[in-house]
Amino acid sequence: MEKNKIKILLVEDDHIEVMKLKRSIPKELNNYNLTTASNGRKALSIIEKDLPDLIILDLNMPDTNGNEFLSMIKGNDDFMHIPVIILTTSNHDKDVKECYKLGIAGYVIKPLKYEEYQAKIHAVMHYWSLNEFLKP
Repeated sequence: MEKNKIKILLVEDDHIEVMKLKRSIPKELNNYNLTTASNGRKALSIIEKDLPDLIILDLNMPDTNGNEFLSMIKGNDDFMHIPVIILTTSNHDKDVKECYKLGIAGYVIKPLKYEEYQAKIHAVMHYWSLNEFLKP
């Protein structure tokens, strides 16, 4: 039995970071569809049309930032079950605690070295490829 593809929504405003993430996903993992949104408001409109299985979220964005977006979806009964992984440069304890308080599934700090970044993305993608997701 073939598993359905994992629907991943990447919420990231930096085009270079989007490209970096796409290049870092292990080539052997072909079980996902990646959609991108450049801010929380755009991400919310995507979610309202098609629920993703997983959200990868940057915190530092214009318009609706990561914490505001996270508060909106975790406060909504239709969206609160969607796992959210924070992928950010912020290593402030306040940000980490606030995100976990809001109900995230994980917090990953973007390292400066590409090899370390790639290793983290590999680990995240391999882990989530093993998970079962709620299907509507």
